[in-house]
Amino acid sequence: MVVISGCIGYNGKALLFCTEVIDLYLKWMGRYRGVVEQLIHYCNVYASVYKKELTYPKTGLSVSFSQIQVLEYLLENEELNQNMSTIARRLGITLSSFSKMINVLVAKGLVEKFYISGNKKNIIVHINDRGRALYDEYSNYIFRHHFAAMFDSLEDLSNEQLSLLEQALSHHPNSRQEKTPCAVLIPVGRARAD
Repeated sequence: MVVISGCIGYNGKALLFCTEVIDLYLKWMGRYRGVVEQLIHYCNVYASVYKKELTYPKTGLSVSFSQIQVLEYLLENEELNQNMSTIARRLGITLSSFSKMINVLVAKGLVEKFYISGNKKNIIVHINDRGRALYDEYSNYIFRHHFAAMFDSLEDLSNEQLSLLEQALSHHPNSRQEKTPCAVLIPVGRARAD
């Protein structure tokens, strides 16, 4: 039960009234209130640094967590050859924001754009070797400084419990995966060499 500190100085009825009102508003969370509170806190902390760029000393490159998120998605789904609108939808960002971010990543030399033979409107993005090197450096950093403690606290969960947690966190409208059929990819801005 949550107590508003402004009610503490009043008689018992006023305090009871305050806690009852709060319980009515938070009742929908039920026994999951602590989980929801921690998720909100985690998301707020992440949002506060999401667009800030960090420089990684080994590669000397500066990228934000939002840019890393795109690189990570590209690495995990490389074989799907998804177009930019599909990736933007899967990441939960607008196509215009995604396009701007891809242009920044292209300018930094981390990704390359391609189009499918016969369809110049469907742009496919792939991470290159420089992007992979940066992601390797990032993943070592993020594991040590941010996720090692979380993973340690989840160590006692069985695989089934962990799977249930993953399922619970995956309930969102953008959870479909789409695959682009196999096709010849042609680098954007280059003539096709037939």
